Order: sequence, then structure tokens, then C-alpha cells
Amino acid sequence: MGKLIRFWNFLGRHKYVITLVVFGIIVVFLDDNSLMRRVGYEREISTLKEEIGKYRADYEESTRRLNELKTNPDAIEKVAREKYLMKKPDEDIYVFEDDK
Repeated sequence: MGKLIRFWNFLGRHKYVITLVVFGIIVVFLDDNSLMRRVGYEREISTLKEEIGKYRADYEESTRRLNELKTNPDAIEKVAREKYLMKKPDEDIYVFEDDK
């Protein structure tokens, strides 16, 4: 019975500290909106923003190339020659590959 009384006295003297520690543990680790989850969400948001920036740059580059292809017939010929290896009837094509 003496141990129970000592424990109860300990709780009575340190009730505010114990309450703050329990509250801190709940807020940092156990809650649905815990600090740990919020940090993880912030990391995910930053990586998604980086991906959005990359895709936006790709979109702008593709739009620029599309506009160039619509307005410049020499650009169409350049793409046909480089990407699809097309040629004029009296030309020879040589393809060089890097050995790695």
C-alpha cells in the first residue's frame, strides 16, 4: 500500500509535467495530424513541386518545337532527317554510333 501512496503523491506533485509530456507525445507521434506526418507531407509536396516544374519546362519546350514545326518547313525537314533517317533520293546517309 505504501508504494501506491508514493506513486499517487508523485503523480500529484508532477501532474503538469506529466500532462505536458503526454500531450507532446500525442501531438508529435500519435495524432492524425502529427508533426511527423506533416514533415513527411512537406517533403512529398516539395518533390511534387519539383516534378511539376520539370513537366512545365518539358511542356514549354514541346510547345516551342511544335510552333517552330508549324511555321518553319526547314524544321520539318530537319526532324525528318535526324529522327526518322529520311533522305532525298540522291543522298547517302551515314549513321555514327558511340561505342560505350
